[in-house]
Amino acid sequence: MSNQSVDTDTTPARRSAAIVGIGHTDWVNDWARVRNNEKPSDSYGYAAGALANALDDAGIEKTELDGLIVGPTTAYERMAEILGIDPRWGDQADAVLSVAQAVTAIESGLAETIALVYGNNQRSGQIQYGGPQAMGGDAFLSYIYHAPWGLTSQGALYALTFQAYKHATGFDESDLARVAVAQREWSSQNPNAVMRKRITIEDYLEAPYICEPLRLYDYCMINDGGVALIVTTADKAKTMKQKPVYIDGLGRRDLNSNATSLEPRLTEFYHPAQEDCARQAFAMASIGPEDVDILQVYDSFSVHIPLALEGYGYCRKGEAAKFLAESGMGPGGKLPINTSGGHLSESYMQGWAHQIESVRQLRGECGDRQVNNCNRVHYTSDVAGKAVSIIYGK
Repeated sequence: MSNQSVDTDTTPARRSAAIVGIGHTDWVNDWARVRNNEKPSDSYGYAAGALANALDDAGIEKTELDGLIVGPTTAYERMAEILGIDPRWGDQADAVLSVAQAVTAIESGLAETIALVYGNNQRSGQIQYGGPQAMGGDAFLSYIYHAPWGLTSQGALYALTFQAYKHATGFDESDLARVAVAQREWSSQNPNAVMRKRITIEDYLEAPYICEPLRLYDYCMINDGGVALIVTTADKAKTMKQKPVYIDGLGRRDLNSNATSLEPRLTEFYHPAQEDCARQAFAMASIGPEDVDILQVYDSFSVHIPLALEGYGYCRKGEAAKFLAESGMGPGGKLPINTSGGHLSESYMQGWAHQIESVRQLRGECGDRQVNNCNRVHYTSDVAGKAVSIIYGK
């Protein structure tokens, strides 16, 4: 199935680190409370609650933590202060890079057991992801450079990407509908998902455009919540409460040249970065795309899915529509994708919740949506020209 050239001989899987604890807040209850004009917590409170759950899951006390990585929605020093942790090593990073940095710190001997924590009150805090004050205005260059043309949100940018992709490949809106429909099928079986009502292709096509050609169901949710992971050494992981989930492979490739002109998004759809990232991650894990049991894709918008399928070698270029129609990504499909419901239907935790789902699937804890014989999960994030991947394994 793959058109990737994977070198499985030169870079063995190191398996130096493993995830031994996971936790998150009550996304469903907090969604209801915020919609009722309540403010259950702030970003730090959500992160603290998630960490408490992750420590309980791992069966350890916070005194055993000697490392801390926080999401970019909170300040590292303040988070450590609130949590009552004095780590000997720490940093700030997004979901996928926090895992990569934790592995690097463990391999370097800088820390042994690291907490990765994220909290975001984006819904109750009324954070704007579009308009002249989107995320503080000047903080996000993509908004500033393209504001004169009305492109003041990521939704507008990805609508333009999808329009270009449609013209290049023939992929149409009914093909994209399969993504949203499949992810609702998964979320309907997930008690932690905010959106659990199934939808049909007809429902999708009848939904209003938000920024044509992207419709309502192509957009992620905006909700409050927190996520936490506990990462430790492979040796220590073997002695702990939970079955360890190992980091088998990592890869990263950035496309920054011409990034502010959107060129990497509109001409090659990030594929060169994805291909290089795939070569790194699959080689480190000594596998290919055909060996992956679940694909988890950062899905702030549904269009991420077909681009990733092609860029990471799960199907040939221009054949994502055929793959989705014939192979499927929902329950019973050939390649399960975003088995929690993802950002579109479970919870928008900016990639952090995808790590939780990856761990749960590999542990076999997902109930009705559990993928049988799940041994490897590939997570990928393609945001702002940066392609980053993790291969998780039992």
